Amino acid sequence: MGRRISADERRIALVAAALRVAARRGISHATTRAIVAEAGMSLASFHYVFESRDAFLAEVIRTVVDEELHAVLPDIEPAATLRDTIASGLERYLSHVRREPGEELTMLELTWHSLRTPELDGLAGSQYESYRAFARAALEAAAGFHDCRWRIPVDDVARLLVSFTDGLTIDWLVHQDEAASALIVGASADAIASLAEDAS
Repeated sequence: MGRRISADERRIALVAAALRVAARRGISHATTRAIVAEAGMSLASFHYVFESRDAFLAEVIRTVVDEELHAVLPDIEPAATLRDTIASGLERYLSHVRREPGEELTMLELTWHSLRTPELDGLAGSQYESYRAFARAALEAAAGFHDCRWRIPVDDVARLLVSFTDGLTIDWLVHQDEAASALIVGASADAIASLAEDAS
């Protein structure tokens, strides 16, 4: 008799299965039945772990944002300027997009799908609040390390940074042009760094 897996293990396996299905076939094909088939589980397993499809999609978003956070926020290089730190973070994010293009495409699809689906009302807002919280954490860490402060509210800087990363993501998914991506990374880092000043 096989080992009984825990609810946490089922949750992780179902989210991973959903991302694989969506990366191959698109978010519209990531039905509950397709996800449990991919995971090798029963429908009952899905409903045992998740109380609703909304709760499941929220967990998918949280998982991907956590992956991005770990990809983008390693130790800050001591010699880097604030601008260099921001550019390095954006480049690490772009490296994640290169490694997981299907995952990032799924997140974009999920945004538009939730905006067009009344029963998923609010999910896109939660998704982007997760992105902004991630961006705030990165910006606050960078400013603290470089003894800077933001000249406008950090929430506004975070919103701009998320907008820049959205553009960077879409441009790379469409063109996969490394020179163009480098241009976007540099211009974005310049724009964000210009919003900071010395804390002294």
